[in-house]
Amino acid sequence: MGKEVIEELIMNLKDAGCDEELITKCIKKYNNDDLKMLIKSLQCHRCCLLDKLHEEQKKIDCLDYLIYTLKKQMKED
Repeated sequence: MGKEVIEELIMNLKDAGCDEELITKCIKKYNNDDLKMLIKSLQCHRCCLLDKLHEEQKKIDCLDYLIYTLKKQMKED
């Protein structure tokens, strides 16, 4: 396990929005050759990100509906 591989892993985890605590845990799992648990941790983080994405999508949908309603009202006036 070269230093370059670890640096690349850290960079990828940062790009994926992982905080320092999660990055440290992931590096430990990688260094301990516990890839199964590393993958599980990454899948968990992915699910959290996806939940946030869905929450934001709901907000966008609400705004789109409001904009649609207001435009429709403007045309009627």
